[in-house]
Amino acid sequence: MRALKLVLILVMLTVAHVAFCQESFDLNLWTSKPEVSSSNSLDTAKIRVFLPAKEDATGRAVVICPGGGYEHLSMENEGYDWSGFFCGMGIAAIVLKYRMPNGNPEVPISDAFQAIRVVKRNATQWNINPNDIGIMGFSAGGHLASTIATHPSKDANPNFQILFYPVITMMQDITHKGSRENFLGKSPKKKEEILYSNDTQVSPLTPRAFIALSDDDHAVLPANGVNYYMELYKHDVPATLHVYLSGGHGWGNRDSFKYHIEMQMDLKAWLKSF
Repeated sequence: MRALKLVLILVMLTVAHVAFCQESFDLNLWTSKPEVSSSNSLDTAKIRVFLPAKEDATGRAVVICPGGGYEHLSMENEGYDWSGFFCGMGIAAIVLKYRMPNGNPEVPISDAFQAIRVVKRNATQWNINPNDIGIMGFSAGGHLASTIATHPSKDANPNFQILFYPVITMMQDITHKGSRENFLGKSPKKKEEILYSNDTQVSPLTPRAFIALSDDDHAVLPANGVNYYMELYKHDVPATLHVYLSGGHGWGNRDSFKYHIEMQMDLKAWLKSF
């Protein structure tokens, strides 16, 4: 009976993915020359916008940063596959294809800030509240999202953050080495390591956070997310941490993740709490 119930819930979630997004379209992130040039001129930044029906829209939006070690992007599992979940809650989902840093961290950072600016600029047309825009990221995308959350800008600060098995630190002991090298280069300066170790950058102004990871993640050590949560706690930033017993790394929105339904229910409850 329990197995049948789980199957029915999964079917409903699948249907939601198809049905709830009334509109989707792609946009080039930069209409002219990017703010920060990439060493790879063929690497371009784009967003895919998923909008719920106007009558269902809550005004909330989330910019999603897929992971991939700052080397490639898991656009489906950690990006597009989330559209139905958010549209089903009346939340617009904006999936960001950011450019790879190739040792220049300002490249993807500028793309993520620009994505928030584009959402704010189109807020009225897309039925979005410009003061209710979050940033979400997975693995290295979680590092990018937490960087945006802890390095304030004048016009593109997120109102909340959602991090899945995130890379947080750039310190060599517990960082993800591939992400670190791709983001900062092979021989970064100590001040760069500290600047982009986002647990050291938390302040009382850092936006509220939802953090989820697996206890048996051997790719990005759980200490990344746990240490970040502890700093949020110390600075009185509202945060919740969910550690699932198993699952490893990179499960994103896959049905095969043992705690898939529980994870979605946890996230849904958190999003409804504010």
